[in-house]
Amino acid sequence: MASLLRRGTAVALTAGLLTVAAPAGLGPAPARAAQCAQAGRLATDTAWPRDMLAIDTVTRFSRGGGVLVAVLSTGVRANHPQFGDRVLIGADAVAGRGTANTDCTGTGTRVAGVIAAAPAERSPVVGLAYRAGVLPIRVLSDDSSTQGLATPGAIGRGIEMALQYGADVIVVANPAYQDGQRMRSAVAAAIAKQVPVIAAAGDLGSPQDENPTPYPAAYPEVIAVGAIDQDGQIYSKSQHGDYLDLVAPGVAVPTLQGGGLTEADGTALAAGYVGAAAALIRSRSGKMPVADVTRLLTASASPAAGGDAFGAGVVNPYAAVTGEITAKQQRALPAVSAPAAERTGAEQRRRTAAYAGAIIAAVAVVAVLMVTAAIRRSRRQHWRPAMAPPLPEYDEPIEPGPPVMLLEQPGPN
Repeated sequence: MASLLRRGTAVALTAGLLTVAAPAGLGPAPARAAQCAQAGRLATDTAWPRDMLAIDTVTRFSRGGGVLVAVLSTGVRANHPQFGDRVLIGADAVAGRGTANTDCTGTGTRVAGVIAAAPAERSPVVGLAYRAGVLPIRVLSDDSSTQGLATPGAIGRGIEMALQYGADVIVVANPAYQDGQRMRSAVAAAIAKQVPVIAAAGDLGSPQDENPTPYPAAYPEVIAVGAIDQDGQIYSKSQHGDYLDLVAPGVAVPTLQGGGLTEADGTALAAGYVGAAAALIRSRSGKMPVADVTRLLTASASPAAGGDAFGAGVVNPYAAVTGEITAKQQRALPAVSAPAAERTGAEQRRRTAAYAGAIIAAVAVVAVLMVTAAIRRSRRQHWRPAMAPPLPEYDEPIEPGPPVMLLEQPGPN
């Protein structure tokens, strides 16, 4: 935490706020407070992503301590009680100066909540990497009327700032829908410094929105993330394409907002979970190459329905952190079951033949085991295979002997 505080001080100095010595944030300005995102109501007192991602189990191995995660969005409300002092003052890439430790819109706070919200009494929300530090970088105007569309230039500047202030993981929560040289160069610089970039795929995936290409998610070196619901189904607005790498919870997700809690949807939340998983890997295994982090996250992903909306599957933080690169059928998450594929006539015939072959093989195996067991038992009893001895032969008289009277009483001797 001391190193994170030093990073926070560096951000303050660069922003020109020489009197700021701690990362504690300020709330929204009073004149705007009524228009800013407020805490909402939760439909349940439990958080389903906490169970799906086995957060309470994986945090036995890693909690993200010593790792700084940059959240590129609308800022983060640093004074939320569940953040403690782990949110730095950040920087504003839209204005080019100032800090980002306030968040009227709420998007950045919600993403930071799934990453770094500390466990608290009477709160079902807990971040996947709740000991990580958060570096808020504003790449989208902190205005409640914003449409969530960042510009390539703002994202490029935001990534540059995140690298300048020592981020270990970068999460781009709000995509741009135009490519840009500054953004492309900033991503390349992050990869060169072995800092993974995780980007939301965007929420324009419904038919009426025509699924435009999101950036930087579409870059091959960036980990692109879509969203699923509690049943493992794809979020109706989650964008899709061959660039997608992983999916994570992003529907009715309990998280932080205002000074309390709320439920939210979106691929930004899903990207937050994957960014937190990368922070857990970094915290446990050190600064490994981005290619290795990507390989761990994708190779350990749990299976999901096929298609370009799911990528390699559902992020599995426990398997990624512990290095469990095993058969996919052994990695199923407790709350996720892939929908059954439609069975055509050919598919049904293949399944029937497979089942029949499996039954025959099973019977053959059982028979071999039984014979083997019988032979072993007989050997223990000193039995050896041999021909049975011939039956004894007796000479029979040619003539019968005298008759025996069965009812005759025997006389005295």
